[in-house]
Amino acid sequence: MSVSEDRTVQPSATSLPPSGIADPAPLGLAAFALTTFLLSAKNAGWMTHATGDAWLGFAFAYGGFAQLCAAMWEFRNRNVVGATGFGTFGAFWIGLGFWVLLVVNPAVAAIKPATAAATVASLNHDLGWILLGFGIFTLYVTVLVTQTNTALFTTFLLLFVTLIVLCIGNFNAGSALLPTGTIKVGGYLGIITALVAWYTSCAGMAAGMGGKLRLPVGRALVR
Repeated sequence: MSVSEDRTVQPSATSLPPSGIADPAPLGLAAFALTTFLLSAKNAGWMTHATGDAWLGFAFAYGGFAQLCAAMWEFRNRNVVGATGFGTFGAFWIGLGFWVLLVVNPAVAAIKPATAAATVASLNHDLGWILLGFGIFTLYVTVLVTQTNTALFTTFLLLFVTLIVLCIGNFNAGSALLPTGTIKVGGYLGIITALVAWYTSCAGMAAGMGGKLRLPVGRALVR
């Protein structure tokens, strides 16, 4: 095979056409941030004059559905981090919403004084296992996104810490129905996580607009 023939069979690194769609990451981050904020405000004990369930509907519509849409568009953009991250946490919020509707609410409705403590402890442990599983996923994503930018890395790092603290809090809550001290700490961490996610979303939106207003996201920690 000649040199010219050899060149004709080599794939070009720049031959892929542009996706033709806007960056879906700001939408996915905003959806994650708002739903996280609502649930974290409840965990932190801020919703003393509210039902505490304001997060539930948005777990389906915004944190769930909107993030899943963002994940599918990230697949189209060939962004494996965005597709996997938004897809996972979109499903997390939908799954958490269904768990509350299909498991928690019926269990609480059927609760009896003799078995109340055991029922609540079982529900707290259920949630502890759920958070542990997503904490494991978040851990390796946190390591991988050190190759992206500081803002995204900080978002996942704070999310990992939040999930682990809430996991520990739910395993130790026992029969406590109201948030314990550890869960409240997790709530405050979740609020901070939401604020950082909102900032990262805003920075991505500003960059996508192409205007003069830009927000720094920092460099990759690992190159």
